[in-house]
Order: sequence, then C-alpha cells, then structure tokens
Amino acid sequence: MAKEVWFETPPFRDDYQLVMVETDYVQSQVRPKQFLHINQSECILCEGCVDICPWKCIHYLSLDAIDEAYDVDHPADSSDNLGFFVVDEYECTRCLLCIDRCPTNVISIGKFEGSVTDTAMNAGLVERAPWDLDTGARDFKNGYTYGMRW
Repeated sequence: MAKEVWFETPPFRDDYQLVMVETDYVQSQVRPKQFLHINQSECILCEGCVDICPWKCIHYLSLDAIDEAYDVDHPADSSDNLGFFVVDEYECTRCLLCIDRCPTNVISIGKFEGSVTDTAMNAGLVERAPWDLDTGARDFKNGYTYGMRW
C-alpha cells in the first residue's frame, strides 16, 4: 500500500515553436492511412462490428439510402443485396475491435497506394505484395466453427 499520496502534476512544456514546413516534407513523414474493408459477399449480416465499434463508425444501411450509382452497378439491381456497410474513416481510430468481433473474418484492414509495401516492391526488395498472398478473404481455416462446441 502507498505510504504517501502525490498530488503534484508533472511539468508541461511551454517552449513550443511553430514553423512553416514544406508540403513535400510533411508528405514524406506521414504514414499512409489504413482503411477497413468489409467483404460483403461473405458477410452473414450479424452486425457484430456495428455493435462493438466504440466510436459508432460502422453503419449498415438500407439500399434506399443510395440515390444514384456512378461507374458501378447499383446494389438494388440484385435481389441478393439487402443493404450495405458504410465506414466513417474520419471517426475510425483503427482499434480493430470489429476485426476481432467478426465471426466470419470478412473484415480486413489495409493500405492503398503509397504504402511501405509499394515502396519495397518498386525498390525490388520484395517480389509480391502481401495482399497478393493473403487477400483477407475467408477460407477453410477460419470462420466456420465460431460458436461451436466440440
């Protein structure tokens, strides 16, 4: 048990300096953002990801929310489509709780162009990108025995 209580707050810096920096410098220092991808063709619509998200970034919406579709097929054209997922990328903190919660393992996280892998491939350090080997799609190794007792 502690013998004394410490009420003193740690010192805060008061010597910050603001400086204009070049755009190229900032872009070279910023890591590419990772984006959530939900493979909706394999999703069982349990909405576990929607429930567990602490920031309420994942939404499952009715097809009525789509006004028009540009350069893609409208999801309402197929009777198999019941709705669609929307992820608010600005609110998402990438806590990955949704990935852990998904019983069918259809949620993955990845990067788009400009990633470290792209740089390594361009430099000839790796032959294939990780997403070429692991697409994040469900296979025989995961998702099928969720909740089963042996």
